[in-house]
This record gives sequence, C-alpha cells and structure tokens, in this order.
Amino acid sequence: MAQADTLVALMKAASSGDHQSFRRSAEVLIQEERSKGHRILADRLAKALQATPGPGSFFQSNTQVAKHLSVNGATQKDLVTETTPERPLGSLMLSENIYQQLRELIEEHLRSELLHAHGLSPRHRILLAGPPGNGKTSLAEALAFELMVPLIVVRYESLIGSYLGETSGRLKAMLDYARTRRCVLFFDEFETLGKERGDTHETGEIKRVVSSLLLQLDDLPDYVVVVAASNHPELLDRAVWRRFQLRLELPVPTRSQLTAFVSSFSQRSKVNFGLAAETIAKRLLGLSFSEVEEFCVGVMRKAVLDQKTENAKVITLSKLEQWKSRLTPAVKKELAD
Repeated sequence: MAQADTLVALMKAASSGDHQSFRRSAEVLIQEERSKGHRILADRLAKALQATPGPGSFFQSNTQVAKHLSVNGATQKDLVTETTPERPLGSLMLSENIYQQLRELIEEHLRSELLHAHGLSPRHRILLAGPPGNGKTSLAEALAFELMVPLIVVRYESLIGSYLGETSGRLKAMLDYARTRRCVLFFDEFETLGKERGDTHETGEIKRVVSSLLLQLDDLPDYVVVVAASNHPELLDRAVWRRFQLRLELPVPTRSQLTAFVSSFSQRSKVNFGLAAETIAKRLLGLSFSEVEEFCVGVMRKAVLDQKTENAKVITLSKLEQWKSRLTPAVKKELAD
C-alpha cells in the first residue's frame, strides 16, 4: 500500500508540474526498493532520476534549477557544495558508544517507513562537538555514505551577507534547496550561525539570523539529516542545543585509538614505520587524528623518496623529533620523565 501511495504522489507531481514533489516521491520510491533488496532496480531508478533532461523540459536537475534562482546575488548552488560520499562509517576511529548511537540513527532512516506507520519519525538533527581535526567532517561524510545520499556542505563565504536581512534570506534559500531531496546537510563551525543571542557583543542582525535558523531547522523534513559541528559548543545558543536530538562529543583520540589509526595507515600505505604503532601513538598522544595523519603522510613521503618503505625507522625517529614542538605540555613532560 505504501508503494501505491508513492506512485500516486509521483503521478500527481508529474501532472501538476511540481518538480520538488516529483523528486521527493521518486527518491522515496528508490529508497523503498533498496529496503526490499531490489538494488538493481533502485540503481536504475536513481540513474534515470539523475539523467540530464532536454532543453525546455520540466524535469530539470536540481543543479539546473538552482542556477536560475538567485537570492541577494547568490544562487542556491553558490551557497552549498554537494559531493558524493566515499568514506564508510567503519573506516573511522570512534568509540563503541558513538558507533552504537550512529548505527541506531542509520537504522531509523533505513526503516523510516515503519516508524512513519506508527506516527514516529527518525531523528535527523545531530550536533558534533569537540576540538578540530578529530573526525567531525569525516563523520558527516560517513553518515551520508551509509544512508546512500549526497553530502551538502554549507558555504559560509556565500551564505553570510553584509546587508540587513541578506543572511536570513540566503539561509532560507539554502534550506529550501536542501529539502528537495534526501541528503545530509553539514554545517561546519556551526557557532558562526548559532551564537548565543544573549551575547552583548553580537549585533541584532546575528540574533535575527539565529531566530530564523531555529524556526527553519524545526521545519525541515526528517529526510534531510542536519549535522552541525562546533569546535566551541559553549558559544552556541541554548535554544540551538535543544533542537538537536543526538549530541555527540568527539574528543582528542586516546592512545589505543591512535595505535589502531597508525597501524591501519601503515597497512594501507605499505610503509613499515620501523617502530611499533603503540610506540608512535605514545609519542604523538595529545594530537588530533588529522595531525597524526599528517605525520604519517610525512613519513610515507620521505620513505618513498628515499626508497625506505620496507623499513623507515630512521625517518620515523627523525619526524618524531621534529614533531615534539607540536605536542601538548603535559605530553612533553611525560616523555621527558
């Protein structure tokens, strides 16, 4: 019966020329076929939906529609960057507690039809907090990968305007664009938009933007998964916190996480660091995942140039010495002792 309703909605949208409703219904149909295990049919439907139409056709792609819609000098496509996710959730170094919460949310979306039948909705607003470089952006991409939807990243340089009301108008246009399909909408450095309205240093315009943002977040359908990341969650408005149904903290990685990360990098790159992964992790404890990845790439680059990929111990020790200046004072003291 559910699929019959979807087909009826699809035909109504097509006959009335409602592009957004047509696309939403088509994507629901594709998701239903995937949930039934009809992957080949679902892939064919998805490919047909993405096909580029002929001139003058109603069934334009979202990209084509966005090019013709301008808000305060910025097109909707200027306001976001849309990518196809390639990073699976299993590739991330996360605690089991966070893994479990994300798996539950993914299941809610993959079985959203069952929840809807019982008057329930999947959670679709997630707040990620923690210091930079520890996987917030990667987690948003992995979530989009697992949900089989595009990742839409908000571009603040185009979103934030200098004139009164400009930012709120662009924000609305961007969210209207996002709601035309199933997607993960990612706000990095969310404190840029969601600042505490009680901050006496902020202008009235910022306060209006926060109020507008809260209303529009509430109005988003549950097939738009909003992921907001903040390096400074203490700056967020208290009402912003309440809007997010799932709040996850991604702290600085532990020694065991860094050990697994270094070991995995060594296996994938086929570079023998010459030291145990646990030893390297101990020396780099206190750094973020992105910094440790930068260290590993540096060793790999030098090992390739020196043709020492089979045993890069000398290079690894040299790089560890160079990286001492980037360690936290507490780690430096521990190493000295």
